[in-house]
Amino acid sequence: MVHVQKDGQNIVVDVDCPVDAPRSMVWDVLTDFDRMAQFMSNLQHSGVTSRVDDVLRVHQTVQVSVGLIKLTFDNVREIELAPYREIRSRLVSGDLKASESVTRIVEVGARVHIVNTGRFTPKIWVPPYIGPALFESATRKQFGEIRKEILRRSALVLPRT
Repeated sequence: MVHVQKDGQNIVVDVDCPVDAPRSMVWDVLTDFDRMAQFMSNLQHSGVTSRVDDVLRVHQTVQVSVGLIKLTFDNVREIELAPYREIRSRLVSGDLKASESVTRIVEVGARVHIVNTGRFTPKIWVPPYIGPALFESATRKQFGEIRKEILRRSALVLPRT
């Protein structure tokens, strides 16, 4: 489930992505910032630039496109890790005015859910209908690729029955 809406200048994104995999595998993929560009097609670059305990600085270049519209964002984020439960992210510098998100790993029955809430304020004007659709499409693709990588890694580790 991906829901995107425009709230003034802000883009608000809510995601609930269920995945049949161990919590530890979900965590490993969500925090694999140095290899993230290898499994997420919208990332041109991703890498940890510094780490102090559970606080990371991550530089990423993201390209979002739908049809002929392409937007590129180059950002440095501070990532605060609460291992196996939560990832908090906030913009330090870059091509957005502001950005913050919280990603939680939640167990619902026998399934793990990646629950993400984000609020982004672009520096450029975002058209009311096209903008949210662009962010929704990119977010749906991003979490689909994350899920695919989690399942790929799980298949390598878990014995088949």
